[in-house]
Amino acid sequence: MWAIGWAAAACCAAAVGLLAEPAPHRLWGRTAAIGYLSAALLAHVLPGRCTRTYSSAAALTGAVAVPFLQLALTGRAQSEVGVVERSAALLRTTGSPYLADPATVTDYNPYLPGMSLFGLPAALLGEESAAARLFGDPRLWCALVLVACLAGACAVLRRGAAHRPNKPPTRGSSTPWAALSVLVASPLVALPLCVSGVDLPLVGLCCLGLALAAGDRPYAAGLALAAACALKWTALPAVTVACALLASRSGARAATRCLAAWSAGVLAAVVPFALAAPGPLLDQVVAFPTGRAAVATPADSPLPGRLLADLGPPGWYAAIALLVCGGVAVGVSLVLRPPADAFTAVDRLAAGLCIAFLCAPAGRFGYFVLPLVLVAWVRIATPARRPVPRPEPRHPIARHRADSEESSRLEHHTRRHQRLPAAAGRDRDVRPRHGHALPGR
Repeated sequence: MWAIGWAAAACCAAAVGLLAEPAPHRLWGRTAAIGYLSAALLAHVLPGRCTRTYSSAAALTGAVAVPFLQLALTGRAQSEVGVVERSAALLRTTGSPYLADPATVTDYNPYLPGMSLFGLPAALLGEESAAARLFGDPRLWCALVLVACLAGACAVLRRGAAHRPNKPPTRGSSTPWAALSVLVASPLVALPLCVSGVDLPLVGLCCLGLALAAGDRPYAAGLALAAACALKWTALPAVTVACALLASRSGARAATRCLAAWSAGVLAAVVPFALAAPGPLLDQVVAFPTGRAAVATPADSPLPGRLLADLGPPGWYAAIALLVCGGVAVGVSLVLRPPADAFTAVDRLAAGLCIAFLCAPAGRFGYFVLPLVLVAWVRIATPARRPVPRPEPRHPIARHRADSEESSRLEHHTRRHQRLPAAAGRDRDVRPRHGHALPGR
């Protein structure tokens, strides 16, 4: 099974290496295909207990470590990495991460001010040495935040407070760390980690916020989601889902505490920059991602909302109307059937995000990494538990004896609890258990 999975990942990587247009994607595809093929070979050859460990290590090496080092040391990445680095440099020099008069696509910064923090190491270390290029690369810090948040979210759920209710007793639960390594090594995470990485901290913080909400920790959940919303406004639906989850588990006060903590965090992280440069922030964070800026957004994947927006202003407004209707539908579902645990909350959030990405007037297929990782993470963190089976006797004679004892026990239990006949009257024909009539008086 592991060999088949890694072989499928190798096919995906090979397709990226052959068909993708950006050079970083092609480099990742060629390198990752070799890593996944090595993992599939190890999974096929090694015994079952060693399969996941060594095959995951091979996949992590070939699909994450090697291509990341190649791209980071040579300075090759998607344009988002350069945008984050420039925003950090602007933040140091001007106090605002946004250019006043952007002229080209790369001049626009579609992220909220918190994203510029990932570019500060590059602004401080420079590019004079290989170590400075490596440790200053924003992708490294984005990956570290993702791994730390996923591990912390798993730890919160594993403490027992956030598991799904009414679970049967289990023999024990497996640790999620090996499964998390498989998730990170998969093409779903490995590709964006190596070529861009800017969406990964958003994914990790959303997972952590929902885990804290499911663990009845409203203040911590609100702060984690505030950190996510300080990166991209895509995290806003997670706040609604977390509040609904807290309201269903702990009442309206818990949801209010979460909302208060989130509001305080967002105000502290965003409002100072919005007051310093309100025009550039609105133009680059709101108008540019939705296709209403002077420069067209590169997020032009052929999704339904994008196809509608290409028809002109009526199509753009139709896409916005569909987006609003989808959000209202998800909100109504949260009110009528609020989530009671992490599973249902994550599934509801993933559904809402998929609707938003499909109906948005501008989008990319890569945006679906967020809902897919959310769904995979929650199933890794709280796996379905199986009841412990009752051991059966192996020897045929012992099994027959056990079956005989069980049948005799059931028969005795039935006769013991059988209803006794009523008291005999003068004109009543009362029959005992054996079915024979009593003699008349």
